Amino acid sequence: MTKQLVSKDVISKVKSQFPKAVAGFDESSILIDSKYISEVCQFLKQTASLEFDYLVNLTGVDYLDYFEVVYHLVSVRHNHKVTLKTRCHDRNKPVVPSVTPIWMAADLQEREVYDLFGVRFEGHYNMKRLLLWEGFEGHPLRRDFL
Repeated sequence: MTKQLVSKDVISKVKSQFPKAVAGFDESSILIDSKYISEVCQFLKQTASLEFDYLVNLTGVDYLDYFEVVYHLVSVRHNHKVTLKTRCHDRNKPVVPSVTPIWMAADLQEREVYDLFGVRFEGHYNMKRLLLWEGFEGHPLRRDFL
């Protein structure tokens, strides 16, 4: 079974490299300021004691006041996992940096979040709808979708 890393153990390592990146945390997840998300993910993948080489899942959540993007990461080598979250507070133009250069598995998952929630992933090489057709009005998993 994959071991859940205690977020405070990961936070100390992240804060040593990116002092302003951690916006909050709880027992099971770490909230990262969106402008640092790609750098923090790169750090988590490349740091020898962490080596989060596998993006299991990337999804979106609509909390009405903001959108949250959730990343579930696993290290195959160390058999541990961590959950990262980041937020977009602009409902009209929600944007988060893409992690496709770090994990190619993010490609379709970022496109799905864009398609269903409208969150754009800046730097994604092919940011277009995945499930719905071009020209479809709106994003059906938004709480304000009519």
